[in-house]
This record gives sequence, structure tokens and C-alpha cells, in this order.
Amino acid sequence: GSNPQLEDTAPRIVEHPTDVLASKGEPATLSCKAEGRPPPVVEWYKDGERVETDREDPRSHRTLLPGGSLFFLRILHGRRGKPDEGVYVCVARNYLGEATSRNASLEVAGE
Repeated sequence: GSNPQLEDTAPRIVEHPTDVLASKGEPATLSCKAEGRPPPVVEWYKDGERVETDREDPRSHRTLLPGGSLFFLRILHGRRGKPDEGVYVCVARNYLGEATSRNASLEVAGE
């Protein structure tokens, strides 16, 4: 028999993000952990739009952590814009397929 440990597997989400109540100007983390072989690439979407992290834009205040979680250096929130507030999902992909996490909402506390 073949060794099942070495078979490629489609991604699955093993840790889903949960709703976060964040404070303006403070750091926050949306958790996500995916497994698969080869290790899946994780992307985040907010309200259906892909979230840019410092991988795409070095000045971004959002970082994709090695495990797949999304880390906010500080929550941006002002009267003109609420760029971080919204509903997030984490999507993990490899060549065998993709897995989508549950929705998690990020709300910013107070003004």
C-alpha cells in the first residue's frame, strides 16, 4: 500500500475566524489556519473584495501571518472611512481545490 501521509490533499480550514470587536488605533487579529498538501495559499476577502496585505503593498497596515491569520497593526477608522470594518472570510487554495472559512465580522468599538 501507498503511504497515506504523502498523498496530496485539498485544503481544509482547521481554525475559523471569529467575530472581532476592535478598538480604533489598536492591533487586532482575525484567525485562520488551513491544512493541505501542498500547503495552501491563504487569501482574505472583506465584503467580497480581496484584502491587500503588506505582501502586495509594503505600506499596508495588514499583515498575513505565516499560519494564515490576518493581523492589523492598528485598526484604521475615521469619519470618512472605515477601511477595516466589514465581513471577512479566509480562503485557502492549492491545486486540488479551495476551502472557505465561515464569515467573521470586524466591528470597531466606539468613536
